[in-house]
Order: sequence, then structure tokens, then C-alpha cells
Amino acid sequence: MKRWVSTVAAAGLVVAGLAVGGSAQAVGGHGNGGGRPGNETLQRWAEDTWASLAAMTDRATGLPSDNVTGDLQTVGAYTSPTNIGGYLWSAVTARDLGIIGADEARDRIATTLDTLETLERNDASGMYYNWYDPATGAKLTTWPDSGDPVHPFLSTVDNGWLASALRIVREAEPSLAAQADALYRTMDFSAFFNPEGAPALPAGTNRGGFWEVPPPDCSVAAPMYNGSGETAYYTCHHYDTTVSESRIATYLGIANGQIPPTALYGTHRTMPPGCDWDWQEQLPTGEYRTYDGFQVWEGVYSYAGMSFVPAWGGSMFEALMPDLLVPETTWGPRSWRLNHPITVAVQEYHGLEDAGYGYWGFSPASNPFGGYSEYGVDITGMRSDGYFSDVEHTDIDVDHPGCSTGTNPDPEYGDGVVTPHAAFLALPYDREGAIDNLSRIETDLGAYGPGGFYDAVATGTGTIAERYLSLDQAMVMAAIGNALTGDTLKDYFVDRDMERLLRPAMRQQDFGSTW
Repeated sequence: MKRWVSTVAAAGLVVAGLAVGGSAQAVGGHGNGGGRPGNETLQRWAEDTWASLAAMTDRATGLPSDNVTGDLQTVGAYTSPTNIGGYLWSAVTARDLGIIGADEARDRIATTLDTLETLERNDASGMYYNWYDPATGAKLTTWPDSGDPVHPFLSTVDNGWLASALRIVREAEPSLAAQADALYRTMDFSAFFNPEGAPALPAGTNRGGFWEVPPPDCSVAAPMYNGSGETAYYTCHHYDTTVSESRIATYLGIANGQIPPTALYGTHRTMPPGCDWDWQEQLPTGEYRTYDGFQVWEGVYSYAGMSFVPAWGGSMFEALMPDLLVPETTWGPRSWRLNHPITVAVQEYHGLEDAGYGYWGFSPASNPFGGYSEYGVDITGMRSDGYFSDVEHTDIDVDHPGCSTGTNPDPEYGDGVVTPHAAFLALPYDREGAIDNLSRIETDLGAYGPGGFYDAVATGTGTIAERYLSLDQAMVMAAIGNALTGDTLKDYFVDRDMERLLRPAMRQQDFGSTW
């Protein structure tokens, strides 16, 4: 094993052994520029990142736009529950790092909460629609850029991130706790949870969301799962993979007593073994284990001598975004405690060794050549056609022993695209490596502007996506905030009920991840 992989392994295991979410203290408005090596750099990056979030937020409504141009002058005309939630926890983080004062943070959060009280939402579930006008708070029915119709949708994962932020606010800002808690308690995550489960999965799992009226594409009409008596038009797909950002909604439903803890066993670690599942990127190894009467295929993929549970697309944010708020490595000693640092090592190996880009960090982000693209490490995701790590969408296709022969097992990669927010998510597991990688992206590639790191950069041509996305900047703020304050966001997020209901089920899981 290469030296740098060993370093990541050691760092990950040490961090995973801490009592995360236990005794962390906020900086308390004094910043955290000194102390541990790298703190001053992280503080500077946080200050600039906050500038982008402040620039894209409407001061009258407190709603952030989805994006802002690289010069911080032109904002998008739409926002989502995820964007709003990310802005709320970023305001808390900016306060805790001393970037803004307590009064400004309170005023900003209060403005957003007041607007959330007025936004139109689904009465039967308390959930928010997926798109609003940040300047007015109006639910969007027409797409601002094109005039195309918007079919109002209630998204499971997007409402999960907004609800997560409300949990944080009620603990971080006592003067607004009652207001945040009242909003939070109206959100019923059982509305998304199908107790019958997904195909080949016996435990229940979440749908992707629902519409109130039939959409033009695929949907499944059913009585709303929360027993409200209303009809919902659910997505035809379930969130049926474990390593997914969507697990935040499952955690919340369990913590609220709205769905059972056995929902953790209602998703695929990998797709099952065998040639019937030959379409997936790798044929997994593993074994079946039984938890609370449910049999689960604990499958793993392999890469560079490491075994791990993959995400659908092989991206960093699928694996690590929930880890910003939930103490997964503490509560999952035989699952996330190993899988998270291995995920980081896999991304590093791909960027530095296998593809030879010289940089790493791959997640969905702005395309440096226009639009938006899903970036990841193809071979480490389940999706057969991959989230690709380069502009050329180089597709690796390996042998599936006994089933099929790979057509491109050893590809030559092209112009790699790295996404800085993905590297920030690695801070708990390879702090030194992440800071070095990001520093070189800033200085060598020049992918840095007045709002911090630009959203993505092509490492070969040096082409930069000179804009900022609210979601990605909010992940950066959360990652830096946790690194500088001792995981304060996890302290705010977790309460005794969540730990009592969620931790025992997480503790049972055994993924089989190995170095």
C-alpha cells in the first residue's frame, strides 16, 4: 500500500475514535485563525466562502439563490429547500467563526425563518416544494431561464436538508428556537416512506418524493404513506442505496419516530451478487447478514486494494455530506468508521495515481465548459455508465468474472475535473492532504475568486467554472466550521432522542469495508 494511503487510513481511524458531537465548543464569535497548522488558511477560505453566500442571498426574504456569478454580481432566479437549509447552517457557522457578529447572524436567520413561515407548501405533509423565487418566495410554476413549465415537486432529500438546518438553528440560536422548532415539527417524513420497501429489499425505504397532481413523466399514484388520506403521485424510483446523501431524510424520520429504525436495512450496500445484476459497475464480494430479522447483502467493491461500500455515482458528496451533521463514524464503528476514510483514500488514489490529474475531489458541480455535470470516480460507483472524473467521460469497463468480459479495463483518462467542495469534505479524514490539495488548486490552477473556490476546474486545460453554487458553498462552510470548532454543527444537530433511536441501529451495521 502506498504511503499516502496509509496516512489517510491512520487519520481516519483516529478521527473516527473521537467522541464526535460530544464536547465540542463553538469559537464563540472570536474566529479561529491561530492554533493548529492550517487554521489560518481555513479561516480565510471560510471568510471568502461566506462572502459568496451573502452575495446570493436576498436581504428582504433571507432566501439564497441557487447560484451567483464569479464576480458576485448576478444571482439566479430560483432556490430550493436545500439551498435555504445550507444558508441557515452557514450563517450559524459564520457567527461561530467570528466572520459575522451575533446580531447579524440572528437577524439573517430570523428573516429566513419568517419567510419560511409564509412559503406555500404541501398541507398533508408540511413539506416544501422544490423551487421558489428567492426575491418573492413564490412557488415556481415556470422556469425563469427558459419559460418551461415547472411541475411542483416535494423532494425527500431536499426537505431533509432544510429540516436539518432547522434542528441546528433551534440549538444554535436560543432566541429563535421556538420558531425553528415549530417549523421543524410540521415536517412529516413518513409521507415519503414506503413501508413495503423497494424491489429485492424487504425493509421499507423512501421514495424520491411526490407530486400533488400527475406529472407528465413516470409516477405511482398511492394514498400518502403518512395516512393523511390525500393521494400522492410518487416517483417511480426509491432511494434504495445506502451510500447516498438521501440517507439524511431516513435519519430524520427515525429521530422523529416517524419511520422505524429498520429503514437502515432497506437500502442496497451494493446491488446483489450474480450475473442477474451484471449491469452494475463491479460484481461485489461480501456476505449476507441479518439485522432485526431482515437479511441484508453486505456487499463491497474493490479499488487499489481497498474494499468499500460504493455510492451510486462514486462521488464524494453522496458519501460524506450527511457526515457533516451526523456522527456516523462514532455511531457506526463497523460501517462508516472505515468506509468514510476509505472513500477519501479512493478519491485521492484516483486523482493522484490512477488518472494522474495531480489533484483530487470529484462530485457533481458546474461544468467548466458550461452547464452542470455529475463528476465522480466511475469504477467506484454502482451506476454502470458512471459519474465520470474527466471532460471526456472516460468509461472504465472491467471484467465481471463468470458473467462478462470488460471492454475497457485500463483506460487513459483525459482532462480531469476537480470540485473543491468535495476535497473539503475530506477534512476529518486527511486534513493535511485536503489542505495541500486545495492550496494547489487555489495557487497552481487559479480556481479562486472573491467568493472563495470557484465551483470546478478542469486540471488539464485549466478551464474554470467561474461561478458559485449555494449548495456547494454551504458544504464548504460546514466542513470548515466543523474543522475549526470541534464539530459544533454535529452538537447542534444531535439530541438525545436522535441518539436513542438512531444509534443502536447504526451500531449493528457491518459493511465489511477493509484497507
